Amino acid sequence: MRKDVRILLVGEPKVGKTSLIMSLVSEEFPDLVPYRAEEITIPADVTPERVPTHIVDYSEAEQTDEQLFQEISKANVICIVYSVNNKKSIEKVTSHWIPLITENTDKDSRVPLILVGNKSDLVEHSSMETVLPIMNQYSEIETCVECSAKNLKNISELFYYAQKAVLHPTGPLYCPEKKDMKPLCVKALARIFKVSDLDNDGILNDNELNFFQRTCFNTPLEHQALEDVKNVVRKNLIDGVHDNGLTLKGFLFLHMLFIQRGRHETTWTVLRRFGYDDDLELNQDYLFPPLKVPPDCTTELNYNAYLFLQSVFDKHDKDRDCALSPEELEDLFDVFPYMPWGADVNNTVCTNERGWITYQGYLSQWTLTTYLDVQRCLEYLGYLGYSIIAEQESQADGITVTRDKKIDLQKKQTQRSVFRCNVFGEVGSGKSGFLQAFLGRNLSRQKTIKEEHRSYYAISTTYVYGQEKYLLLHEVFPDFDYLSDSDLACDVVCLVYDASNPYSFEYCAKVFKQYFMDSKTPCMMIAAKSDLPEVKQMYGCSPLEFCRRHKMPPPQSFTCNTAGDPSREIYTKLTTMAMYPYVSRHSCNTFIHKLSSLI
Repeated sequence: MRKDVRILLVGEPKVGKTSLIMSLVSEEFPDLVPYRAEEITIPADVTPERVPTHIVDYSEAEQTDEQLFQEISKANVICIVYSVNNKKSIEKVTSHWIPLITENTDKDSRVPLILVGNKSDLVEHSSMETVLPIMNQYSEIETCVECSAKNLKNISELFYYAQKAVLHPTGPLYCPEKKDMKPLCVKALARIFKVSDLDNDGILNDNELNFFQRTCFNTPLEHQALEDVKNVVRKNLIDGVHDNGLTLKGFLFLHMLFIQRGRHETTWTVLRRFGYDDDLELNQDYLFPPLKVPPDCTTELNYNAYLFLQSVFDKHDKDRDCALSPEELEDLFDVFPYMPWGADVNNTVCTNERGWITYQGYLSQWTLTTYLDVQRCLEYLGYLGYSIIAEQESQADGITVTRDKKIDLQKKQTQRSVFRCNVFGEVGSGKSGFLQAFLGRNLSRQKTIKEEHRSYYAISTTYVYGQEKYLLLHEVFPDFDYLSDSDLACDVVCLVYDASNPYSFEYCAKVFKQYFMDSKTPCMMIAAKSDLPEVKQMYGCSPLEFCRRHKMPPPQSFTCNTAGDPSREIYTKLTTMAMYPYVSRHSCNTFIHKLSSLI
């Protein structure tokens, strides 16, 4: 909502602009009327919408054209005042005032206009018949109010309508020429309907309607009131109610009814509760609530966020096969302005035999996004309506910011659930195969992956001492001279070399000595392609001797060229090393040996 509203009154001399303002303030008609009233501010607590309101008068006798133009540019709403007993003042509305206002306002920001027919006490007839064609001609005119400053008729109503024209404008919602809601309004309401349809059956049942009502208006509907609403829809729309629930068509019809009956505030209350601004775009403050992440801390989803995401998965997994087909995934992301997941996601997380993202893979991808780009995660949760459905203050309430890693090391324990392993190795060493094997794909399945759909990340769960943890593997591009801080920042390092290539180990040795030899980050050497004949590495010492010298575990043999799913033992070892980085390299061999016996 706006912080304040600025109302400007313009019109021909002697039509009663100043009298209207003074009658509002003093609640009586003034005996002496100055040329121009001073700007007044009505405090928020005495306005119906609880927003401070500034009322500005204009006087041709006291102000220059330049001053008028400045006031027009600052106004949120402009009241064009005419006298109902002065035909010339009505004609000036279209011949002078509307063109003048149009010339001095930004074309992209429509300023609402209110036509004000003053001095209704002097005539017995209404001017509405004369004014109606003007209202039909100019869509920026919100309404017309006939009033009398002398009799105090409709004075407070006039300023209420002016305030309402700013806070609940018709323009973004409705097209008077077509007598229909505008496309952006329909799109926003359709998203709201889909978010509120908790079981995704295409109707809002009584429970869902009550939840929606309580969410937007802080009060549930009585049973009879619910039935009355549905009966109104039934009488006007054949397919507005189905199985005693409100369809999308019925939901849109109700809002059309609110707008046509001048109850824009009802629709705006709903739109703003679901995060929309005056342009019917999702507000940046809604999508990106403040979240402070100090250095050396990471971001994870908390229990409530996982519960919410689970409910989103369940409502879209219509065939109950614990995987999302392309159609189900598209339906899930229908509330987004774009498709957030590309084909690479299918090669980042676990999928079923048809290549569809499984429930585990779905949660893994959300975990990955939260860890790598928490702002994007907040945005995505916003599109899904997390704060509304989970009844939280904002999406930030679904995020846990972990404590500094240095504190974990000092206390020799961690509460984190996500651990990052950066994978190094030269081209062809088997890094990509190592990542895909973590997702249960052997070499034959990996060969079906298209190059353009390749992913440099793989994430899934592992179990360490009975605790479920996420291991995030990141394949680092093998450019030795340009390793960035993010390439080096991780919980455990994996150095992969091709056991069948005599020149493959040298790169791993160089990376270790250059970047990790003096680091506290645990490291593991992987002898990949162990199904092929092992050859002597052309380096100063063997990989086994190198590991002994630097107090690392011995090289771990690995292959993804298996008939079934590749072994997951090595990933459990990596996760355990990431969880217990304080185990010194002196005791690392013993630690790995004990770990192997537990797996």
